[in-house]
Amino acid sequence: MIRKHADSIGHAMNGLLWALRTQHNYRIHLFLIALSVLAGFVFQIRYNEWLIILALAMMGLIIETINTAIEKVGDAIDLNYNEHIKIAKDVSAAAMLIYSCGAAVGASMIFIPKIVNLIAELLK
Repeated sequence: MIRKHADSIGHAMNGLLWALRTQHNYRIHLFLIALSVLAGFVFQIRYNEWLIILALAMMGLIIETINTAIEKVGDAIDLNYNEHIKIAKDVSAAAMLIYSCGAAVGASMIFIPKIVNLIAELLK
């Protein structure tokens, strides 16, 4: 049983490393996560704000992973134009777009007031 779990973890790590090496959007997500973490330290965000940032970061990576998997399955089924595969890819990309907009709003609600306060302090 432990061997099966170890194999599963190995396969998952292979998938993660492949995504990091080949998927530009993954690297964008990681950059934005790093930026959010840095901003969190700079602005000394509260515990509950850290939880929100962590949840937003993880959900973004999860949705991007699923989106990438759907795209790759579609490519494996048929590299020629296929309306059904196009719709599946477009809908999974739409899920990421919807999520990204919501995450941007959530992060903005945490960081914009802190940025405004910092600017106000600097202008005094």
